[in-house]
Amino acid sequence: MNFSDKLTELIKQKNNPSVLGLDPKLEYIPESIKNKYFNNYDAPGKAVAGSIVEFNKRLIDALYDIIPAVKPQLAYYEMYGIDGINAFYETVAYAKEKGLLVIADGKRNDIGTTAQAYAKAYLGKTDINDRNIEAFGADALTVNAYLGIDGVKPFIEECEKDAKGIFVLVKTSNPSSGQLQDLVLQDGRTIYEAMADLVNEWGSTTLGQCGYSSVGAVVGATYPTQLEEMRKRMDKAWILVPGYGAQGGTARDVARAFDKDGLGAIINASRSLMCAYNLENWKAKYSKEQFAEAARSEAERMRDDINKERESL
Repeated sequence: MNFSDKLTELIKQKNNPSVLGLDPKLEYIPESIKNKYFNNYDAPGKAVAGSIVEFNKRLIDALYDIIPAVKPQLAYYEMYGIDGINAFYETVAYAKEKGLLVIADGKRNDIGTTAQAYAKAYLGKTDINDRNIEAFGADALTVNAYLGIDGVKPFIEECEKDAKGIFVLVKTSNPSSGQLQDLVLQDGRTIYEAMADLVNEWGSTTLGQCGYSSVGAVVGATYPTQLEEMRKRMDKAWILVPGYGAQGGTARDVARAFDKDGLGAIINASRSLMCAYNLENWKAKYSKEQFAEAARSEAERMRDDINKERESL
């Protein structure tokens, strides 16, 4: 089944377009988990990896029945070296075992055979002698398209071949995104508008039965006016929306990313779910040790908050 159709099916099944961002930092993890691994391993990398995997698994266990996908950010795993990469691998495998789609947030970007290698690593399979090996097995990957079609085509080919998806950076949520993305071209379009038009073009070969393409876009909740414009401009692209919660984006902001049927967008929350025990709504009810229970309560609140806006479209 086409990636876009899988995503649509899961969102409808769970009545929830929100995504759990798995961006673990050691300070987010309860002492009881860290102590277990740091007391058992002399190697700090293995202790960190063990702590991250347990933290992630407990979050997934708490949320898998109410969310369609998770989005692990690779940097939080890569900084711990090979042990961190193993933790990423275990996280992906466990999320898929629980029936979730996995969006690897790696923002990969290169050309030619290097782009092909990235695409095979995260989305496809690698040939080793007479065997075809899946390295990480993510369902989708975030992609930086600054190098143009040379850097995107290998990823699109994997989408076509293995029913995977990509999300191309279009208008990102960070404060300085406008330094480049808001620059105006000779034809009057901004750079982010030109990128959106390319996303439309690149996605034409991966349309699912749902009407959406497996070539999606990343547009931040922190720019709601542009988000609304991008929904109209990219009418066949799924929009991955970061910036909800800890970065200041609200349900009303992200509602602009949905079509009239309440589809076409997935809303990511990372810190506000992983560290929900710190939020005003929950800190009197949950301790840090109850991070998973707090995450579920916040995920349910987030779902209901967003669905209220979706229903009013």
